[in-house]
Amino acid sequence: MSRAEAYLNIRQISRLEKREVRLKDLGDVWCGDAGLTARLRELAVFSVPEDRDFRYVGNVLDLVEQIQGEAPEVHVTNLGQTEYIIDYRRPRGRHPALEWAKTGFVCLVSFFGAAFAIMTFNNDVDVTKVFGEIHYVVTGEASDGFTILELSYSLGLAVGIAIFFNHFSRWKLNTDPTPLEVEMRLYEDNINRTVISNHGREESGGDAT
Repeated sequence: MSRAEAYLNIRQISRLEKREVRLKDLGDVWCGDAGLTARLRELAVFSVPEDRDFRYVGNVLDLVEQIQGEAPEVHVTNLGQTEYIIDYRRPRGRHPALEWAKTGFVCLVSFFGAAFAIMTFNNDVDVTKVFGEIHYVVTGEASDGFTILELSYSLGLAVGIAIFFNHFSRWKLNTDPTPLEVEMRLYEDNINRTVISNHGREESGGDAT
């Protein structure tokens, strides 16, 4: 008698707000038997021990063991992560005013931080003096600091930022991820790998610092 084949595709991290974790919360599971697939999807695989925000690291071998206990006739093939993170967050009510306040704060910090960085750069390279010399070479007249060069530079800087970040409100120039999205994903991946690595060191008794 041939054994049923089941395929797992576990995500690297799953953010949950419930303490009873089922297999479907961690990724995808599929097998040829629709009834068996539905049963495995509802299989309880983990229970969050404490009602506090925390990240728990799991191993897919434990999931395979639990699946085998539920359905011994199933042969499991893992197509996803070998170690995964359950990022448990306690359920919280939505506070629109607080969310808008946080968004506004981040926008202000980003705006003034970027403005300060641009001004310090311009000051370091003395853009005003460079534009003045270019204006004098081309026109033979001293610049008063408000010429087509300064205007073009200011407009070009704004347009260049918009094109580079490829995102303005809900409008994008193309389907490519923006540089901010790329950096955020890289940062998130590094965090996840560090959490998993630290967990492995703690289990083996190594220094996690």
